[in-house]
Amino acid sequence: MSSAQLTPRVVRQRSQFNPVKYALLLLLTLLTSLNASFSQAYQSAPMADSAQQQMQQLTGYFFAAARLEDTSVIAEFVRAGFPIDSKNHKGYTALMIAAYSGRPEAVDTLLQLGANACAEDKRGNTAVMAAIFKGELRIARTLIRADCDENHQNKAGQPPLMYASLFGRDELQALLIARGADLDKADNSGNTANSIRADKH
Repeated sequence: MSSAQLTPRVVRQRSQFNPVKYALLLLLTLLTSLNASFSQAYQSAPMADSAQQQMQQLTGYFFAAARLEDTSVIAEFVRAGFPIDSKNHKGYTALMIAAYSGRPEAVDTLLQLGANACAEDKRGNTAVMAAIFKGELRIARTLIRADCDENHQNKAGQPPLMYASLFGRDELQALLIARGADLDKADNSGNTANSIRADKH
């Protein structure tokens, strides 16, 4: 068969190329190298038909890597062009998942790869709030050092300092105050970190 006869077939194949499906296949291949618990959780998942469903699946795999602290898989996703700040239906990012799950190496990796520490979920909470809530002090210290507004308020008007006051994270309160957090910043109910601290003593 001549090269001239081959040309139309090659052109037709290229016109049908689906980059989303190709990326999914590559990432699924990558997942086979993970530990048994990860593989069993996701290898049996059905292939999605639409691009939106495929993206949702990929986001699930990415979040699972953050939750399991598989930093090599996190890095492979980002190198493949996966959006590092992708959100799920609750507005969570992989960084939030890693912070909430107590995965400091995953947090460090995500930040080094460019994750936005200031991203908000649908309730206006950030990754540092998740870490403070869970008492993940090392992770919270890392996120407090990120270039975010120390007085950022969620949809309830609560800033990170109020979280630290509510849950008795004294060390984190000191760090936040040192970085300019306002003790008198009121939430939607009129509470402040100062008033919460006073009620505790």
